[in-house]
Amino acid sequence: MWPVFAVTQENLPQVSLERLIQEAQDHNPEIHAMRQRWESARAVVPQVQTLPDPKVAVGYTDIAPMKGPMYGISQEIPFPGKLALKGEIASREAERTEQDYLATQLTVIARLKELFYELCFIHKSSQVIIKNKSLLEGFEETAEARYSVGQAAQQDVLRAQTEISRLLARLAILEQRRQSLHAEINRILNRLPSDPLGAPQEIRITPMRHTLTELNTLLEQGSPLLRGQQKGLERGNQAIALANRQYYPDFELDARGQHDTAMHAEGYQVMLRVQVPLYFVTKQREGVREAVASREAVFQDLQALRQDLLSRIKDNVAQAERAEQLIKLLKDGIIPQSRLTLASAQASYAVGKVDFLTLLNSLLTLQENELEFHGEITEHEKALARLEGIIGEMP
Repeated sequence: MWPVFAVTQENLPQVSLERLIQEAQDHNPEIHAMRQRWESARAVVPQVQTLPDPKVAVGYTDIAPMKGPMYGISQEIPFPGKLALKGEIASREAERTEQDYLATQLTVIARLKELFYELCFIHKSSQVIIKNKSLLEGFEETAEARYSVGQAAQQDVLRAQTEISRLLARLAILEQRRQSLHAEINRILNRLPSDPLGAPQEIRITPMRHTLTELNTLLEQGSPLLRGQQKGLERGNQAIALANRQYYPDFELDARGQHDTAMHAEGYQVMLRVQVPLYFVTKQREGVREAVASREAVFQDLQALRQDLLSRIKDNVAQAERAEQLIKLLKDGIIPQSRLTLASAQASYAVGKVDFLTLLNSLLTLQENELEFHGEITEHEKALARLEGIIGEMP
């Protein structure tokens, strides 16, 4: 299984994160669905601001001495200000949906970035293990040579073969994880799960541009996640104003004309109807209570969301700072020291000064340090991706 995986990595063309992001923006179904919901919400605004459709009436009268056709038109007229408030409510709802659309974009892109960085880690881990597998095969040859002349025990050869098998098993796990990541990335890009993707370009550490305090400020100023809830709160305020306006009556203007066939005369009548809010105790007053309670629920949801986002910002900043420290330690100290230790152990084992277990431990220690190094780079970039998904810009 492993030789196929190795060739696959080498032959696949590299793919950049920027290209994947653009493709997700163009083809992701979640983003497109939210875009259509926003368009739908915007189309509601002119509808609710428009007067109800007029009614046209046509009839015939045969009551002596009047006899002839009747015709008329009537128009409902809401109390002044009601239509404007309905328009404001619809506008706030459209603005909230717009923020939901922007938040969906950020969420999808943040998820895509996390998957991409994880895929980078899988490829880097595979490269490290392939390199160490080659070293172990060299160790095995050295152990066999020394065993053949009686300078080493057979268990050294067997231990080297065991570790090679363990590395092959680890590569099989990485291959499974790679395929799963490919399928998930293709899902976000609206591709078939089995469509080819390509090997990811190597990632580099992105330094944070803002402090924790600045990130918290950016959250309040421009995060679509928070602004969407704030627009919902504004909508609740307008809904309360409209509920209070329901205490005022609506009107209907009715104009009719009639032709009297018997008298050969024309006539008309004009009527104004008033809708009296007679049952305000159980209708309008309860409507105000409903609007106030709904607005308070939105306010509490906003508070809970703000606290949750602030907590997530703090957590991701802490993860990024920890990763930066470990990356520096591993890169400048631990990994170079591990490489020197391995080189010394190789030279000493060749002349019989150290046993095989010491040599093997030196190699495995270096391997784990290198994997941890690439893992911390991945975790650092994933933390920044999550922060970008929260505040709406690069942290």
